[in-house]
Amino acid sequence: MHDTLRQHIEKILPLSDEEFAFVYSHFTLKRFKKHQFLIQEGEEVKYAFFVISGLLKLVHTEEHTGKQHIVSFAMEDWWESDFYAFYTQTKATLSLECLEDTEVFCVSADDYKKLLDGLQKMERFFLEKANFGFLAAQRRILSLLTSNAKERYEQLIQQYPTLTQRVPKSLLATYLGVSRETLSRLYT
Repeated sequence: MHDTLRQHIEKILPLSDEEFAFVYSHFTLKRFKKHQFLIQEGEEVKYAFFVISGLLKLVHTEEHTGKQHIVSFAMEDWWESDFYAFYTQTKATLSLECLEDTEVFCVSADDYKKLLDGLQKMERFFLEKANFGFLAAQRRILSLLTSNAKERYEQLIQQYPTLTQRVPKSLLATYLGVSRETLSRLYT
């Protein structure tokens, strides 16, 4: 398992064995079952998660209507959390749920700070990950603002081809902001 984390980090920067041992000491391995929550709205967000295996969905639920908005999916080699709540140490406004049995490495806010303070390379690593996350979020917002349903679906297939085989159509429809019926027409 620890090789997965090391390979992920070393896609951005090399680490000596001693540096990786320091990094690894700040993570905890956790396993979750399908439908289990890693984060629930209104609760404290203790961790940011690196997905080793499995699939997660990050969701915001409207308080008055109960309508769900899927913010993102996270699969192997991705990071996920309610990052606003994690960084500001406020209550979650998003829920993170397993769509499959999932294994993650968790880093607490305190351990995250210790990593940044203790190894400057990790500042660069997390900055790169944050930048790529920001770019993906910006691309998603622009897609929602400027693309029709068919274009958004095609973009999703192009960017994440395996996601459509792992996620039920009803959840893909919610993520794309279309009805299940509209997605079924696009799917054929």
